[in-house]
Amino acid sequence: MKKPTVDEVLQQGIYGTLETKPDERRKYLGTIRERIIVALYKNQVAEAEVYPQIEQSMKENPGAQLFLNGNMSYEELSKYVKLATKRKIDHKIVTNKEHDTEIGLLLAMPYAIDKEEIFITKKALNLEKPQEKKGLFSKIFKW
Repeated sequence: MKKPTVDEVLQQGIYGTLETKPDERRKYLGTIRERIIVALYKNQVAEAEVYPQIEQSMKENPGAQLFLNGNMSYEELSKYVKLATKRKIDHKIVTNKEHDTEIGLLLAMPYAIDKEEIFITKKALNLEKPQEKKGLFSKIFKW
């Protein structure tokens, strides 16, 4: 590793340390796209129920980190904070006053995984068939 020049040291002192892909980090709540496992938009996070894909991804990736958009209300985020605590997943609430992103939640690894599709489009349907209620006549008459 080369030694930094005096000019580089002065520039870092004035402007702060250099950051890789700053626009991408603003959009993806402080992380970069290549590390993301799954993502939800703000309107998806605001829904009443937790997305089962998020819980499944937490089970499959115990070393992941959960990033939550701090520009949303805590009531909307709390169900995911509780889930992360239950699964022992580190979580961060990221607030950026200068840039607001449409991303509400990210589950990411500390290293690159390059997953092609990160956004969840809809909730997984419950595959179990609900038991049909049998009426009085079906109990009396066997069809």
